Amino acid sequence: MSSDSHAHPTAQAAQAHETALHEGAEHEHPTWATYKWIALILTVITVVEVWCYYIPSFVASPFFIPILLTLSAVKFAIVVMFYMHLKYDHALFRGLFVGSLAVAMITIVGLLFLFGKVALGGGASH
Repeated sequence: MSSDSHAHPTAQAAQAHETALHEGAEHEHPTWATYKWIALILTVITVVEVWCYYIPSFVASPFFIPILLTLSAVKFAIVVMFYMHLKYDHALFRGLFVGSLAVAMITIVGLLFLFGKVALGGGASH
């Protein structure tokens, strides 16, 4: 048995770690064009959100808050996927972000129903 194969286990581990880092970094990164389109999409969603706010009949409708929450969730997901590079990260991290968002959305919508800000069937009859 050669002494070289057991001489530097730390060096071998470091080399394996370095190789794993480089292999993990080989995923495709978004190009400038992708970031341009993502920024444009985020801008359009923001314009739609602000535009919705300035339509009094829509603000008074029961769909106003759920639609704004949905648009905000879409923007959150886009920012997390592309600008935080979560799209290219391990599935566990994606699950943590998406799961947290789902819990938050369900909680907020539940609270909106609980406190009467959103009602099914045209509102409460008092």
